[in-house]
Amino acid sequence: MNSYLEIKRFRDDQMIRVSHNHFQLNQLHDEIIHSVITLSIGQMIERSGPIPCPFTFFMMGSAGRFEQALWSDQDHGIIYQEQGTKINEYFLELGKEISQGLHLAGYVYCDGGVMASNPLWCKSLPQWRRQLADWLDDSSWELIRQLLIFIDGRSLYGNAGLLENLKMEVYQNIHKQNLIKKLLSNTLHLKKGRGILGQILVETHGPHSGALNIKEKALFPYVNAIRLLAIRGNIIETSTLSRLENLQESDLSSIKRELYKQQFLKLLNFRLSHAKTDNYENSHYLPITALSKEQKEEVKAILKNGAALYRYVRNLVDKEDT
Repeated sequence: MNSYLEIKRFRDDQMIRVSHNHFQLNQLHDEIIHSVITLSIGQMIERSGPIPCPFTFFMMGSAGRFEQALWSDQDHGIIYQEQGTKINEYFLELGKEISQGLHLAGYVYCDGGVMASNPLWCKSLPQWRRQLADWLDDSSWELIRQLLIFIDGRSLYGNAGLLENLKMEVYQNIHKQNLIKKLLSNTLHLKKGRGILGQILVETHGPHSGALNIKEKALFPYVNAIRLLAIRGNIIETSTLSRLENLQESDLSSIKRELYKQQFLKLLNFRLSHAKTDNYENSHYLPITALSKEQKEEVKAILKNGAALYRYVRNLVDKEDT
């Protein structure tokens, strides 16, 4: 494909084919994003010469976790091996080219600026080491949030070892500095999906009135809890399902792992089957009135189990800290 608009047409044509299969959908997202990166690199080489050193382009957020819906915003970064003014300028320009290309291909810009077009997320290996060490040393709420975003990073192009080695260093420092409790506190304020009577708590006003916020109330309890267990166990896989599979029995029993795996898969499928797919914002909401009685009960069980999993991890971390 020779242009970003051609990639966009390919995306639009293929999305319907994979719209009800979570794994095929995310493989397609990877393929599209990889095509954008390849095209962007070609543009950069034409304009500014060959790539100056090994690098990796990595995805974060739902893309990093292989958990994208039909629509997705951009969350990505670049790590390059060497540093120098000209090298820094080259990769920042590449980051901007990729961000623009992804936007033209149908991926909206990240509101929080978590993109390789932002110098915060586009750095040399030594610069990344210093930045991650600073985030750990400061460990304020905002910097811990950025650290958790980074931990969900998954290399999609280039030398994956650059990212994996940094993540293992981060894990070692988290353990050394006993920061698991701080990581937990950053994700404590989850929005409840069920009321005291077991009812589904939907939005009460605005354009999504009557719908469940799947992202904040259903997905996040699973994602955040399993991420914490993965960090404790030095698991560098990023998808929630892969992290579950790699946990030790001592962290979470095989029976519980299978339960949470099935519940999380059901949740991803509910999002694909029932959320509106006309834009990025709407894809995060599940209209409850569109569900049958049985489906509503399934959603209640998913929410209940997600909350139970999160409480388990919170208690586990609290116990270790005493």
